[in-house]
Amino acid sequence: MKENKLVDLSMDLAVKVIQFCETIKGHYSLVNQLERSATSIGANIREANYAHGKADFIAKLQIALKECFETEYWLELFIKANLTTQDAIKEIQGSCGTVRRLLIASINTAKENK
Repeated sequence: MKENKLVDLSMDLAVKVIQFCETIKGHYSLVNQLERSATSIGANIREANYAHGKADFIAKLQIALKECFETEYWLELFIKANLTTQDAIKEIQGSCGTVRRLLIASINTAKENK
């Protein structure tokens, strides 16, 4: 089931981001923003599984998608601010992209089945 895969992948993404953030010295406000957006993705996906109907389910997945885009923003900022390298976060970016694509597909499927 796609949502279970989303739960697993979003948890893996959150763990990767937390572990990455442990390597960043200083810039606590940026690290906090990245951790918050990355961990929020999975939290909203889990909430969606207990939604109060189809509209609530879609809304929770859309929030998760927004958080995914925000996570990608923070990762890009870390690179442009020379706080990390592309190589250091390549795997995280790949995971984030996978979760984003699955969220888009799940949202579209849920809207079609509404």
